[in-house]
Amino acid sequence: MTEPALTRLDVEPSGLAVLTIAAGPLNLYTAELHDAFDAALDRLPADTRALLLQAEGRVVSAGVDVNLFAAQQTPEQAKVLFDRMLELPRRIADLPVPTVFAAHALCLTWAFEVAVACDLIVAAERASFGLVEKVVGLTPTMGGTQRLAARAGVGRAKEFVMTGDRYPASVLHQWGVVNQVLPNEGFDAAARDFAAGLAAGPTRAHAATKRVLDHFGDGGVEAADRAVTSIAADLYRTEDLRNAVRSFLADGPGRATFTGR
Repeated sequence: MTEPALTRLDVEPSGLAVLTIAAGPLNLYTAELHDAFDAALDRLPADTRALLLQAEGRVVSAGVDVNLFAAQQTPEQAKVLFDRMLELPRRIADLPVPTVFAAHALCLTWAFEVAVACDLIVAAERASFGLVEKVVGLTPTMGGTQRLAARAGVGRAKEFVMTGDRYPASVLHQWGVVNQVLPNEGFDAAARDFAAGLAAGPTRAHAATKRVLDHFGDGGVEAADRAVTSIAADLYRTEDLRNAVRSFLADGPGRATFTGR
């Protein structure tokens, strides 16, 4: 019997790729799900213009399969596991296209850590989030603590991890972690429309924005200042910039179309 797919990748003609977590009913992190995630990312076409990550089922994820933790007998074994787990959000963060995470419901541990590795997070009003590793005496291992700190500050990250509480989408929106809170009704379509809008935009310029912010993350404003002019100047190699400038001068703002070239 064929094993059910744990992820599903759909690529639209617009260049929007939609990667769906389909490991119901709880979408728990397992080694098999990680492998399926990697395989889906391997299949992203070279001309992908934006990526939407979402989940199906009543929750985004209820966390990690704790049997994984129970199987580790030594710190050395655990380090191998944790290094592997960290590869997933790092791989997503390194993608050169806009990435959007859509949280329709409860989103715990690894799924939240993947979410904060994305460029933007949209959440349904009913969604909630948590890093609850404290219940097994662990600290988050997939980058969620530090990526949350980058978005909301060190104090908020300590609160979030140390309490292990679940926080509603509205609170994380106030913190600057969730970019948009959308109505429950029609959430999936609204999230897809949001991501499709990014895919239709100047995706080479979006990639440049990500590179500038990488420099900022590494060394603050001064490091970004050293890099930004070269990164922006390289956009003159793109058709999108030249065509959009011509369109602006001929027809006014907001009428250009972009191809990602």
